[in-house]
Amino acid sequence: MNALEAAKIAQEALDDKLAQDIKVLDLKGLSNIADCFVIASGNNVNHLRAMADEVVQNLFKEGVKLHHSEGYSGATWILLDFGNLLVHLFNKEQREFYGLDHVWSDAADVK
Repeated sequence: MNALEAAKIAQEALDDKLAQDIKVLDLKGLSNIADCFVIASGNNVNHLRAMADEVVQNLFKEGVKLHHSEGYSGATWILLDFGNLLVHLFNKEQREFYGLDHVWSDAADVK
């Protein structure tokens, strides 16, 4: 499964958990970190953790395994690393502070 296909599954999982402002960014040719980012916001710690759990479970069902995660305990910014796909889950304040949407503004926003 390629990164964009996996990102679509992550996007659907986040949509099911009522994530806000979900963006899928195609980073091919722009980054050697990953081919794709999914960025979304949640309302609180429990919401962010539920979003992360849903993404991990749905991708695992499709054979995509989580390599590494960061931030689950603090849950203000949770990073899920699936290799060529990175999922960033933020509370609203952290999303504004780090501005990944703006840092990667050259990336195509996949709908």
